[in-house]
Amino acid sequence: QLQLVESGGGLVQPGGSLRLTCTVSGDYFSIYTMGWYRRAPGKQREMVATILSGHHTTYADSVRGRFTISRDNAKNMVYLQMNDLKPADTAVYYCNLDRAAWGQPDIWGQGTQVTVSS
Repeated sequence: QLQLVESGGGLVQPGGSLRLTCTVSGDYFSIYTMGWYRRAPGKQREMVATILSGHHTTYADSVRGRFTISRDNAKNMVYLQMNDLKPADTAVYYCNLDRAAWGQPDIWGQGTQVTVSS
């Protein structure tokens, strides 16, 4: 059974950096598209970045050039390196495993809080 666990969130000052890690337990991790999403207070959940099994990446306009998504298929891990953080990046960040191509529901982690404040 696939399970996702996020780590690496916390409190950081504007301009600072954090790296989020998503650890995936279960089989066939390498075939799935993985993503990071976030939900800020009072807002809907939004896509932050995604990475295909072949490592092609996409980013939200608001984070492009500041955030980098990557994956290590040997370790069943996905990362989100976040640089030059802004208060607008404050949100709960969720790891996502996309199984739509197999007609199955997505799997989500429990989320990790990122707070950017001075």
